[in-house]
Amino acid sequence: MRTRLPMAGLILFEGAHAMARPEKTAEVEQLEAKLRAAGGVILTDFRGLTVGEITTLRGKLREAGVEYRVVKNTLFALAAKSIGVQGLEAYLAGPTAAAFVGRDPVAAAKIIQEFIRQTRKLTIKGSVISGQAYNQARTKALADLPSREQLVAQVVGGIAAPLSGLAGTLSALPRKLVYALEQIRQQRDVAQA
Repeated sequence: MRTRLPMAGLILFEGAHAMARPEKTAEVEQLEAKLRAAGGVILTDFRGLTVGEITTLRGKLREAGVEYRVVKNTLFALAAKSIGVQGLEAYLAGPTAAAFVGRDPVAAAKIIQEFIRQTRKLTIKGSVISGQAYNQARTKALADLPSREQLVAQVVGGIAAPLSGLAGTLSALPRKLVYALEQIRQQRDVAQA
């Protein structure tokens, strides 16, 4: 006798162990690879969005190097668990789409947060950043951080300001030396006259 478990993609035979269907196994392996390669993943509930709105969001995210796709909760949970991510179960209920971020999770969070402000339909569920699961509030807080480029500019500015002051001080030293030598020469000329 054969029994199918639809959520897990397993087929059970009487007296046999559960075996995963090859397409489900391949999907889990693909999700594992994406999770390992991603700098972060932002999970969203996309209920209520039209196809046009999802296409618009995907386009904006793609420009930032982010892949946005619908995932099956059970398969995503298996993939996350297999690479050591714990605590995602609470965020994997209902329709889920994942934004697989390349380098900058802050930029992706900003794009998603702006889209939420515009449409009032999309909901952030949680995220995985550097192998750690985060809730909705901490994921939304990412959008308030400066982007990677802004942080780099701030660091460079912080380094450049003291260097520019040092350069000004060092360039002033020869001018002051020349001025002091000129003063000495003038005093000597007055004394000789």
